Amino acid sequence: MPHGGVLESFIVIFAGAAVLATLSLYTRQPMLVAYVALGIILGPHGAALVSDPALLADMAEFGIIFLLFLVGLDLPPAKLRNMFSATFATALLSTVVFFGVGFGLLYLFGYSTNEALIGGLAAVFSSTILGIKLLPTTALHHRHIGEVVVSLLLIQDLFAIIAILLLNSLGSAASASAEGLSGLVGTVFLGLPALAGIAFLGVRFVVLPLLRKFDAFHEYIFLLAIGWCVSIAGLAHSLDLSFEIGAFVAGVSLATSPISQYIAENLRPLRDFFLVLFFFSVGAGLQIDLLGDVWMASVCFALALVVVKPPVFALLLSKQAKQMREVSWEVGFRLGQASEFTLLLSFIALNYNMIGAAAGLVIQFATVLSLLVSSYLVIFRYPTPISPNPRLRRD
Repeated sequence: MPHGGVLESFIVIFAGAAVLATLSLYTRQPMLVAYVALGIILGPHGAALVSDPALLADMAEFGIIFLLFLVGLDLPPAKLRNMFSATFATALLSTVVFFGVGFGLLYLFGYSTNEALIGGLAAVFSSTILGIKLLPTTALHHRHIGEVVVSLLLIQDLFAIIAILLLNSLGSAASASAEGLSGLVGTVFLGLPALAGIAFLGVRFVVLPLLRKFDAFHEYIFLLAIGWCVSIAGLAHSLDLSFEIGAFVAGVSLATSPISQYIAENLRPLRDFFLVLFFFSVGAGLQIDLLGDVWMASVCFALALVVVKPPVFALLLSKQAKQMREVSWEVGFRLGQASEFTLLLSFIALNYNMIGAAAGLVIQFATVLSLLVSSYLVIFRYPTPISPNPRLRRD
């Protein structure tokens, strides 16, 4: 079915994803690694069953939009205030350390300063998806370790949004004419506040009254939430901001509503649907023929993250946040990997030609390796829903 249309591509992707996800569960692997592997196998550098670049780009963007919308839904202002008071210093200091590790590694391997800077950004974040999925919800999620993990992840998510906005702005500036550059700066500093203002007013005077009036119709709540997400994303695009930033603003504007968590829970299956497409597109974009030239840098990058992150988090949490030693080390191991935001940042940087294909492959392959190694370290050491050890299997 090479070069098929959207329907044929979806059939191939989700049939294949079901098979590889089943294998990953039997072998205790993180499923997102299976989706990336499927993209490598079926994408243009593999069997080429799905090879339309425009289709792959659109699939990735939809996944990112819904991911950022749900991240925004989890960031009400009250939660942000609590996070900043509890673990902000740890998140900020660890960001500086991990940025230095990523920058230094790529620079030592001979990549350009710009590519090393992107590598530094890519090293900062830990996986929200893996971190949350490996927390036993009935045992830890509402207890102290779960609170610390989620708090640090949400602060990192906020940093990631800032990094995405920065990359989008720099990428647009690089392709803008000198005359258009001042307009671009005005868009960022005027368009973003305008978008936020419209979103919050829209929620207060339109969305919330509609939800109160029709809250008995669950299907309507689902449709209104999706409509709100894509509408604000589209408005952001019309203001020369990105769809992704618009989706995030849409989520934050809804986060103050008491129904936000209900919306978030009901949209997670839709998010997971598009995340399969996003991770598939990441795998499909990996130029495996270049791997022979960059495998050493990729392995060193991944191992550096897995080795450095746990002790850094442990030290900072024990010294800055006054956490117990056991708590600090467990949180460190649970956050000892790269992130889905790492893949997103490399995806944006490649789209704007801010990094070369080889540097992008180093970052992406290292991310997949770190997710794989970190998941093993956690499931064999700490309680998780998928631990092969019955003593540690909790959900």
